[in-house]
Amino acid sequence: MVEVKKKTTEKKSVAKKSTRRKSKKVKKNLVIVESPSKAKTIEKYLGSTYKVVASLGHIRDLPKSTLGVDVANDYEPKYINIRGKGDVIKGLRKEAKAAKKVYLASDPDREGEAIAWHLQHILDLDPEQPNRVVFNEITKDTIKNAFKTPRIINQDLVDAQQARRILDRLVGYSISPILWKTVKRGLSAGRVQSVALGLIIARERQIQAFEPEEYWTLDSEFKKARKKFKSSFYGFDGKKQPLPDNDSVQSVLKRIDKNGDFNIVKVDAKERKRNPQQPFTTSTMQQTANTQLNFRTRKTMMAAQQLYEGINLGRGVGQIGLITYMRTDSTRISSLARNAAAHYIHETWGEAYSQHKPIQGKMPEGAQDAHEAIRPTDITITPESIKDKLSPDQFKLYSLIWSRFVASQMTPEILDTMAVTIEQNEVLFRANGSKTKFQGFTKAYPSAKEKDNALPDLTEGDVVKLANTNPEQHFTLPPARYSEAALIKALEENGVGRPSTYAPTLDTIQRRNYVRIDARKFVPTELGEIVQTIVEESFPDITNMKFTASVERELDEVEVGDKRWVPVVDSFFKPFSKEVEKAETTLEKVIMHDELAGMDCEICGAPMVIKMGRYGKFYACSRFPDCRNTQTIVKEIGLLCPKCKKGQIVERKTKRQRTFYGCSRYPDCDFVSWEKPTDKTLADGTTPGSDQKNKETTSEATK
Repeated sequence: MVEVKKKTTEKKSVAKKSTRRKSKKVKKNLVIVESPSKAKTIEKYLGSTYKVVASLGHIRDLPKSTLGVDVANDYEPKYINIRGKGDVIKGLRKEAKAAKKVYLASDPDREGEAIAWHLQHILDLDPEQPNRVVFNEITKDTIKNAFKTPRIINQDLVDAQQARRILDRLVGYSISPILWKTVKRGLSAGRVQSVALGLIIARERQIQAFEPEEYWTLDSEFKKARKKFKSSFYGFDGKKQPLPDNDSVQSVLKRIDKNGDFNIVKVDAKERKRNPQQPFTTSTMQQTANTQLNFRTRKTMMAAQQLYEGINLGRGVGQIGLITYMRTDSTRISSLARNAAAHYIHETWGEAYSQHKPIQGKMPEGAQDAHEAIRPTDITITPESIKDKLSPDQFKLYSLIWSRFVASQMTPEILDTMAVTIEQNEVLFRANGSKTKFQGFTKAYPSAKEKDNALPDLTEGDVVKLANTNPEQHFTLPPARYSEAALIKALEENGVGRPSTYAPTLDTIQRRNYVRIDARKFVPTELGEIVQTIVEESFPDITNMKFTASVERELDEVEVGDKRWVPVVDSFFKPFSKEVEKAETTLEKVIMHDELAGMDCEICGAPMVIKMGRYGKFYACSRFPDCRNTQTIVKEIGLLCPKCKKGQIVERKTKRQRTFYGCSRYPDCDFVSWEKPTDKTLADGTTPGSDQKNKETTSEATK
């Protein structure tokens, strides 16, 4: 009996060992995405049978040291593995070899498709096998549904991205050596970059050529009983009349009796509706974040990428993608998202605020669209409910995206408006007022609300009195310089560039010192104008907005399969290459004279000059490289340092171009302040921001 039990125990032990061996041999499905953050979020939804790893972006690209394009052989690209990615590629190959199946889940756009295509090549995957998975948002249901319907790689998307990359390489690697030869090394030019720079310079030329014209306004205040309201001079005898000078203003004042009665001759009361704006595309998000949040384009895209890839919301929820894919030019909303918004709006504010009636029960299959506007993945996750889980930048941007989307699904704002015409001796004044009657979409998007300007109850035939007049001289203003928001809008309206190109384009023209930022507006530098002049004269198509837009349209046609990429590149490059040949033989060296600083070098006595560096202008010895003396350019603000009582307070900038204020005797005196000191703050003994962190920043900036 004991023997039998022993054998049975041995069999069970062998069986357990066998089971363990089999479990070790079970292969997992491998999923490759771009970033570790995205991998972490997706792996949570797919479960234990999947392993998700990151390629850390592109793994292959054109070489940096050579053109990398065989122009004579149908522009065949010569891709190489990106330097520094050897260990990543080795790891991916090892994981792919051990996997049951490999899925490529890079972003749902041209660039994401190209990354998947390069991975397919590196890992030697069968191009006929459906292993490409795309999704517009990183949520549980969307991810699981996407893995049910993998597809093969879309070669048209790959070709469109490849054509853009090759065109940009041909332009950059053809023009840059010419700029190095004629101006200085380190310069570059590109299709979208040159158009953007051209817009900035053209606007600057308009500003410089602008001649202001004088005009006047005659604002007046009337009163009915004790209620006052504002109005403006309109004209005479029913016709609008401008006021070009003070004489015309005085002629109006002579025609009216300031102490007499003025008659309300017309009251036009109407109800006006203001419809909500559409949800964000990439460019409208960048523009609005710039104007409302003061975010630079790069900062906006960085925060949006983090919100898309996933934020850890803590226990019970974990890592979740909060917004849909942030590179899109679509304003479409899926039926699932539309219905979820209708439910939320009905429950939160009531039926009167919702554009749509929510559908009860299960939504039809396929309701999730592939390309949508930027929106929250779950409308019930309000910004305030997760504020403690987000960084300040993430919270601000998520609040903007959430509010804009919810508002887009709500009913219009309704305003009662009134336009009143006031008359005396055929002199006409106009007053306009409005008052919110129904909040509509502004309930969710308060920043879009118009300010109430209600007029008193007025009817035709009423008599009002003039309280005061305010004649004011004005001069017409030149067009404003481009902000980041305005430049992106101009590029988009003219069909130049695409959502993914705006941030790197604006970054490039700043890094090359072609432009500088002044009061959040782009100002071209001398270097930028020199480079643009050379490109405009030698390569007119590159700076031609209509031509660049037509190339973008052709790339779009490649994307949908209506055109082949090689003829598109060929039609561009053949005439361009002739321009390059001509420029190489005709362009002469441009001599850039340094501006004299008005002082001598303290080391060798030679004149100091003003030079442009990576972080802006600085003083340098004119005998460089024989004398390498340099000095930071500082701006005194006319106040004595409160700490040492010897130095002047000067304005300085950190390497990130953030302004701060410090003592001119640094490092002997380490006074520093983020905020601009005034006589009052110094008299009070307050020095805002003068902590150790600021001292370290000052030290870093002045080295």
